[in-house]
Amino acid sequence: MSTVFISLGSNQGDRRRVLRAALHSVRRLGSVVAVSPLYRTTPVGVERVPHFLNAVAQLETALGPMTLLRGLQAIERKFGRQCGAARWSERSLDLDILLYDNAIIETPFLTIPHPRIAQRLFVLVPLAHLSPDVVIPLTSRTVRECLQSMADPFQTATRID
Repeated sequence: MSTVFISLGSNQGDRRRVLRAALHSVRRLGSVVAVSPLYRTTPVGVERVPHFLNAVAQLETALGPMTLLRGLQAIERKFGRQCGAARWSERSLDLDILLYDNAIIETPFLTIPHPRIAQRLFVLVPLAHLSPDVVIPLTSRTVRECLQSMADPFQTATRID
């Protein structure tokens, strides 16, 4: 079994309901060990789009990284995610593999650890709630250390539950 951290985000519709239902679907891909609280976060890279609700789930799975990715993409499509939508645009559901054990994977379809994990407050804050001392491969820093070095004053994450 592999330990995987998955980010969940939504900024359209009933975001809480979407994230709860998406998490229920993720349970079919493995055993959900823990889920962070929800955080209201500012969008990154775009203006004038609704704030996101974000969380991170820790999953134990027997699925390989590519099979897991396909499963997560199927869940996104189930919730109305459009293939080819503009990067950092509004979305009903966004599921990303952040970490997969200590794997380093770089393919045209999947990069692990997630390429911007150390610069995204909306990922680091909920991930730190679950596992602050996990080391992010390629950075040699813990989640806590990455979070402490964040310097972007425009990113915010406020716990809402």
